[in-house]
Amino acid sequence: MISRFWANQSHIKSLYTDCIEPVCQKYRLTRMELDILLFLANNPQFTTATEIIENRRLTKSHVSLAVNTLAEKGYLMKNKSAQNRKTVHLSLCSSADLIIQDGQAAQKSFASILFQGFTPEDYQQLLRFFERINQNVKDYTDGGI
Repeated sequence: MISRFWANQSHIKSLYTDCIEPVCQKYRLTRMELDILLFLANNPQFTTATEIIENRRLTKSHVSLAVNTLAEKGYLMKNKSAQNRKTVHLSLCSSADLIIQDGQAAQKSFASILFQGFTPEDYQQLLRFFERINQNVKDYTDGGI
């Protein structure tokens, strides 16, 4: 059973790509660029490239390149922190609003396909299971297991 779960992960990733790729093509963005815009829009509590890297488990070089490109295209602003000049806070520009709306619509489409036929109770139970899995992984990586 567990092998089927892992095999399905690649199908889920392919489905997400199918949903999100038209947005990338429409706005001539790389997947990384769109992912960064959506991450910042969906998680306003995170404002630095380091937080993107840590939370999304992406490589520093790829995030750095994409952030610079997005800034050059006028979709992101980079502002140095007053407290620590090495820290750069990222903020979305209004020119990214349509991209983000289309990207979030694609994410909603993906979720509606993924959770079709789930009752609200099923969905809440699934969230609890994933939270438990995430906690197990965190405990393990923090040396707790």
